[in-house]
Order: sequence, then structure tokens, then C-alpha cells
Amino acid sequence: MIAANVAEAYAFCRGVAKREAKNFYWSFRVLPKAKSDAMCAVYAFMRRADDIADDETMPVAQRRVVMAEWLAAWRLVRETGAGDDPVFVALGDAQRRFGIGDELLEDLVRGTSMDLEEGQGAAGGAVKLGDGLEGYETFEDLYRYCYLVASVVGLVCIKIFGYRDARAELLAERTGVAFQLTNILRDVKEDVERGRVYLPQSLLGEFQVSNGDVVALAGGREMRPNDRAMISALSVQAWEYYASARELLPLIDKDSRAALWVLVEIYSRLLQKIDARHGDVFSKRVSVPTGEKMMALVRGAGMAARNRI
Repeated sequence: MIAANVAEAYAFCRGVAKREAKNFYWSFRVLPKAKSDAMCAVYAFMRRADDIADDETMPVAQRRVVMAEWLAAWRLVRETGAGDDPVFVALGDAQRRFGIGDELLEDLVRGTSMDLEEGQGAAGGAVKLGDGLEGYETFEDLYRYCYLVASVVGLVCIKIFGYRDARAELLAERTGVAFQLTNILRDVKEDVERGRVYLPQSLLGEFQVSNGDVVALAGGREMRPNDRAMISALSVQAWEYYASARELLPLIDKDSRAALWVLVEIYSRLLQKIDARHGDVFSKRVSVPTGEKMMALVRGAGMAARNRI
């Protein structure tokens, strides 16, 4: 039996996840309650860090200060065990229940706040590309970014899901990269509008696409064959990482497999839709309709019920 204040904290985090998590929340719903609560707590923590990092009503310097103050408050609660912030209360309980190390959560926040860092580049941050754009020179640089913003989330998730085979850790890392590459492809236009090109410069060069071409595509210019081929090449890499998700599935605890399956199903459908549009992520935002997500959830619920027998 959990304390009333902890139960209220989890309820608060569930409200945040239900309102904001979109694809992630669908997978939370087929987990046992304790694991679902923990996932909501982690998501709410990550969401708050995201919101601070992305709050463009504040200058970047001010966001750094706010992020530092928020992190200091969390660390104080973590050290003393005292505090009434519902996200910190729920997260602390989830950490104790599922053995989630502080270092993973520190990495999670670091990934979320990479765009606020000064002196980017060597630490895995974006580099200046000119014309007010930032991005990554090589796929290896982009992989480091994906690790911090997505793979770390996967490593936290499998702590909650449960696993005994250490191979699950690398597979969770690679699955996180698959998800983030899918996000990058879906969001090319929106990212360009924010001054970011997450498509590696080496990839653009391979297909003779310039940053100016990407900006023009985001502005409405029609795609050319080499533009589509460039997007397709990154999609192929993403599909290679999705193979790790299939290997990961049998390595996590049986009562959590349906949740991972739902998440992989929704994200991979998103990549399928990008492929079906021949890489056109510019003329219309690509998404998975709610009806398809519901179908995935129903199938996941059936899988969860069978796994409990």
C-alpha cells in the first residue's frame, strides 16, 4: 500500500502523461498499475525538463538558470527525501521500487537540455552550420544526440519493464535510436523553422543536398529525386535499429512486453507512412491516426491479458 501523498503524486503525473505523452501514453495503458504509474512519473519528469528547455518565451540564458534551479530542487529532494513537488515525489518512489539510478535521470535531463548548452560539439551537442542553423556533422554525432534524448529513456523504461539478460541494455539503446530517427524524419520541417537541421551533414553531402535545399523544402519547394533518396537513406537506417526492438521484446518481463510492442507498433507505423509518402515530410505533417493507435492498443491489451495467464 502506498502513502496517500505518493498516490496523489502518481495521479498528478498520470494526468500530465495522459494530456501530453501522445504515443507513449498508449503503451502505458497496458502495463500493470505499479509499472504504469512509474512510467507516468518518469514521463512527467522528462516533460517538465522539456518544457523548460523549449520555452521560447525566455532567452536561452534565462532557460539555463531556470533549468539549473529546477535541477537543484530535484537533487535536494533526492538527497533529503523531503519535498512536496508531486513529480519529484512520484519519481522518487518509482526509483526506489524499480532501481532506477540517479545517473540515468541525470543523463535524461542532460539530453533534454542539450540545446541550452554552451560550447556545443565535443559533448555531443549541435554545431553551428551557418545561416543561423545548427546540426550534426556525422551520423555518429547524431547517434550521440539520439542516445541522450531517446536511448536513455529506453534504459529507464526497461528498468521499469524488468529484465534479467544484460543484452537488453544495448537493444534498448538501439530501439531508442530507432524512435528518435523516426521523430527526426517526421519533424524535419518544424526543426528547420527552429533553426535546426538534425539530418547529418555527411548524409546531405552524399546526396548533394545542401542546408539551403532543406530550408527551401521546408518553405514549400517541391522535392527532387535526390531529396527523397536522402530521406529514404535515413529511413533505412532507422529500420535497421527497429530490428533491435524485436530482439528486445522476449528479454523483458512478460507483463511488460505488450507495452513495448504497442510503442514499437505505433512508431514503426509512423515510419511506414513516411516511406509511403516517398519521404515527403514537408507538404503535410505525417502522423498515425487515432483509430490506428486504438487498434494497436486493443491488440496490446489482448497480448497483455494472454501474458498474465
